[in-house]
Amino acid sequence: MAIELLTPFTKVELEKEKKDKNRKQIGILGGNFNPVHNAHLLMADQVRQQLGLDEVLLMPEYQPPHVDKKETIDEKHRLKMLELALEGTEGLGIETIELERKGISYTYDTMKLLIEKNPDVDYYFIIGADMVDYLPKWHRIEELIQMVQFVGVQRPKYKAGTSYPVIWVDMPLMDISSSMIRHRIAIGCKPNFLLPKPVLDYIEKEGLYL
Repeated sequence: MAIELLTPFTKVELEKEKKDKNRKQIGILGGNFNPVHNAHLLMADQVRQQLGLDEVLLMPEYQPPHVDKKETIDEKHRLKMLELALEGTEGLGIETIELERKGISYTYDTMKLLIEKNPDVDYYFIIGADMVDYLPKWHRIEELIQMVQFVGVQRPKYKAGTSYPVIWVDMPLMDISSSMIRHRIAIGCKPNFLLPKPVLDYIEKEGLYL
């Protein structure tokens, strides 16, 4: 089902009208967060503010469901870096259900469990524009779009557009990636201002990505 791309003002007003005041509106931003960086935090905060959500939860995955089998570090480090990054930040939190469940982190399975656990919550699943193109390949996507509202965020080098019902949120384009940060650390270049200082301090203390 094709939908018209809405302007930032119109889409925010539309979401406010749709809300049931007796239900919580929670955003979910999933990812490997290896490590978490400032573009992740900006994305989560802008979606929360522009859509008027009660909270956005960053959800670290245990094992990404990618064919190429992404390499990652132990979840205890990724979780600790998220905790350091979000400390004292209003409206942002962490959802650890995929770390607790273990195994491959399929979004359909995760959201089914969260909805069963929290029937009074409307969930908004946040993805970057690079992931929107892959939606047709997502596990049980036709059922998933009935369970959650997808929110797409623009990313550099990617053109927004899809036949799926996605709300688009505009934000400043920050061409930062976890792989870029890992590479810079590996070659001895300190990635100042690309991620929160407490996270960088933790990476140096634990000797990660060397």
